[in-house]
Amino acid sequence: MSSTASSPTAGPAPTKGLILKSPLWVAPLCWIAVLLDGFDAVVLGAVMPALLDDAAFDMSTGEGTAVATAGLFGMMVGALGMGWLTDRLGRRKMLIGAVIVFSVLTFAAAFAPSVLWFGVLRFLAGLGLGGCLPTGISMVTEFARKGRGSNATTVMMTGYHVGAVLTAALAIWVLAQFSWHTMFIAGALPALILVPLMYIFLPESPSFLAAKGDYDAARAVAAHYNVELELPDAAGAGRAASSTPNGETAKPAKQGAALLLSGTYARNSVFIWTASFMGLLLVYGLNTWLPQIMRAADYDLGNSLGFLLILNVGAVVGLWIGGRVADRITPRVAGILWFAGSAVLLAALAIKLPVLGIYFMVFLTGCFVFSSQVLVYAFTAANHPPQARATALGMSAGVGRLGAISGPIVGGTLLTAGLAYPWGFFAFALVGALGGASMLGTKTVDPVDKRVVIDPEDSPAR
Repeated sequence: MSSTASSPTAGPAPTKGLILKSPLWVAPLCWIAVLLDGFDAVVLGAVMPALLDDAAFDMSTGEGTAVATAGLFGMMVGALGMGWLTDRLGRRKMLIGAVIVFSVLTFAAAFAPSVLWFGVLRFLAGLGLGGCLPTGISMVTEFARKGRGSNATTVMMTGYHVGAVLTAALAIWVLAQFSWHTMFIAGALPALILVPLMYIFLPESPSFLAAKGDYDAARAVAAHYNVELELPDAAGAGRAASSTPNGETAKPAKQGAALLLSGTYARNSVFIWTASFMGLLLVYGLNTWLPQIMRAADYDLGNSLGFLLILNVGAVVGLWIGGRVADRITPRVAGILWFAGSAVLLAALAIKLPVLGIYFMVFLTGCFVFSSQVLVYAFTAANHPPQARATALGMSAGVGRLGAISGPIVGGTLLTAGLAYPWGFFAFALVGALGGASMLGTKTVDPVDKRVVIDPEDSPAR
């Protein structure tokens, strides 16, 4: 084990109350949590036709749109709030709590007595769904092998798309045999197994333990799981100021949102939020409207639905590739290239091709579009210190949810105006270009910046 800072006075006994199990449990448990997140996040879309056809429930199209929007707003609030809470209450507690929240409320939605209550429950479930992602990314980043943080993030995010594919496949069978209520029950049941496993095997973050002053416990967890321990600077543990490697005087380490809006982090925060907005606009805009845009381009409905499936298959492949590339060339550079590739490929979809050719183009587009957004998360995780990592990821995901809400609106507006083809692809290509420009505006934070935040007035020139 290596450490980025020396420990102050020893804290309590290092093993009391700690979870010290096999390191092989961490990544799979986080992956499954994100899989359930992906299932619950898209289950509403999968059952929407059945909901609208249910005379007893009496949901109109407008009410269905309102319910979907309520869920997205819940995700936004959850990402912002639970990311902040994670840096204060711990990764382990909040990840388990997020899974419990969205699973219980998804189960309850199956028994909602009215559309209003159904919408309220989807909003509340969104709080857990929004909080699961930044907490899971923060956890796998910290427990990843050195130099493999980006790959750990993108591999974990394949769980989301696997969950989405499983939802679509399960809905085909369930809705043919049962009512839409069964889908919500099915989405909640896996938590009965996952939550106990997480409680037994998932450890607490060593950097969180160190941030709370429990240095012996932090060292014990880091040594057991063979991860590098990122200790906060001694100033953050109580001293008024400390000396940096450059001989400058550092102020007490800032945490959470205060850190995100200070020094180099403030610049990165603005560009990260913008890139995340653009990335999620693409993800939700294309997932919602790609079949309709393809139908406007005179492809038949069967092929149009096939394009959506191929787009998400490309997403899984792109995530595997993108993480490995990011670990070699940095998440920032990979993010720039992936957004640029998304822009080019989206514009190219406006070209009419034979069916096999357009399938291949859609597959490539999926490889780049979905990975672009996840690389924003990978950059965020890699370029923020442990005491603010979950808050930074939560803010990125939370602001990005505004893009998730905007994506379907952009596509729907173009379809209503009769401009979906080819201008829909050009509009989404512009969004991809803006995402790349936002990543270009970010700055990689060096290791000194990650563990000691120097007051801007005292900061050495760069």
